[in-house]
Amino acid sequence: MKLKKLLAAVAAGLMMSSLAACGSTSGSSGSSETTSADTSADTAADTAAADTSAAEETAAAEGEDNSDKILKVGVKDAVIGFGYKDPLSGEYSGLEIELAKKIADSLGYKDVEFTTVTAATRTELLDSGDLDCVLATFTITDERKKSWDFSTAYYTDAVTVLVETADGITNIDGLVGKKIGVSTGSTSAYALVKAMSEKGLLGDYTIPESSADFDISSFSEGGTSFEQFGDYPAISNAMTAGTVDAFCVDKSILATYKSDDRQYIEDTFSPQEYGVATKKDSPLSAPIDELIQTWLSDGTIDGLITEYGLN
Repeated sequence: MKLKKLLAAVAAGLMMSSLAACGSTSGSSGSSETTSADTSADTAADTAAADTSAAEETAAAEGEDNSDKILKVGVKDAVIGFGYKDPLSGEYSGLEIELAKKIADSLGYKDVEFTTVTAATRTELLDSGDLDCVLATFTITDERKKSWDFSTAYYTDAVTVLVETADGITNIDGLVGKKIGVSTGSTSAYALVKAMSEKGLLGDYTIPESSADFDISSFSEGGTSFEQFGDYPAISNAMTAGTVDAFCVDKSILATYKSDDRQYIEDTFSPQEYGVATKKDSPLSAPIDELIQTWLSDGTIDGLITEYGLN
C-alpha cells in the first residue's frame, strides 16, 4: 500500500513538472511573438521616416522651397549690356544680370549671388557645385549639350573680328597671316578658321568636325595663328600694344572695346545662341527653361534687350 502511494506521488510530481515545462515553453513563445511584433513596428516606423526624409530631399532638390537659399550664378563682369561690374560701386548690370535676378525671384530664392567667370572657368565652377547656373554669354553647341543642360536661347549673336582702323583690314581676307587674340575656352577661333577655310583662304587645310577636335595651340596655316588670353580686357590691351593684330569674339562682346580708332571687319559668321547653363540633369534645368520661354513669349526679354541697347 505504501509502495502504491509512493508511486502515485512520483507520477503526480512528474506530471506537475511536465505541465510546468509546457507552461514555460508557452511563455517563451509568447515573449518571442511580442518581440517580433515590436520589431515589425520599429521597422515600419524607420521606413516611414526614411520615406519622409527622401520626400523632403526630393522637394528641396526640385526647388519647391528655396526661401532660405541663395541662387549662385556665374556671370561676366566686363561685357557691357550683358554682365558688367561697376569698378566703383561693385554693382553688376546687364541683360544676364537681370535675368538671373528674375530667375531667383521666380523660383522663390532668398537672394542671388554673382560670381565673375570667364570662358575658361565657368564650366569648372558649374561642375564643382560652386555655381547653380551660368548666364555668361555662354553659346549653346551640340558638343556642350553633351556635358551641360542649356535653356532655350535668350539671345542670338554672331562672331566677328575687331581690328585697328589704321591697319587697313576690312574683311576676313585681310586676316590671312595675322595673329588673332581670342579668349581661352571659347569657340571663336574655330568659328573664324571654319569661315576662312570655307572661303578658301587656308589652302588645303581640313577643318575638324567640331570645336572639340580643333587644336588652337598648334594651328598655323598661311601664317595665321591665335593667341589665347584669360579675359577680354587682356586681348584689347594686347591689340593696343601690337602683340596681336585682331580680336575675335561675339560682336556684342566686341562692342565694349570698339572705339573711334577701331572697327569691325565686314564679315560676321557662326550665329551664337546664348542660353542659361546648368549641370546635366539638374533639377533647375527644366524650371529655368520654362521661365526663359515664358519671358520670350511675353516680351520681357525683348524689353531687356532694348533697355541694354543690344538690338
